[in-house]
Amino acid sequence: MGRIVSQEELLASLSRECRGSRRIVFTNGCFDLLDPGHIHSLEQVRSLGDVLVVALNSDRSVRLAKGDSRPVISESGRAEVLRALEAE
Repeated sequence: MGRIVSQEELLASLSRECRGSRRIVFTNGCFDLLDPGHIHSLEQVRSLGDVLVVALNSDRSVRLAKGDSRPVISESGRAEVLRALEAE
């Protein structure tokens, strides 16, 4: 299962990861209404490396991109859903 970390924690972790031979891959998105396309995308990105970093758009960013009725699920809720996923 994944972890939710701050930007500072991520940068510190990645600098440690970079010293090894592991490949770090990155993706981001709203992940508001999670669907099979999101899952396939995460699995595909995960297959490209050893460590997957998923950045989550803020509620404000989602609202600007998708309209005032979004996000349906709050940023903290979306983060918890993503944390629970495992892309093998």
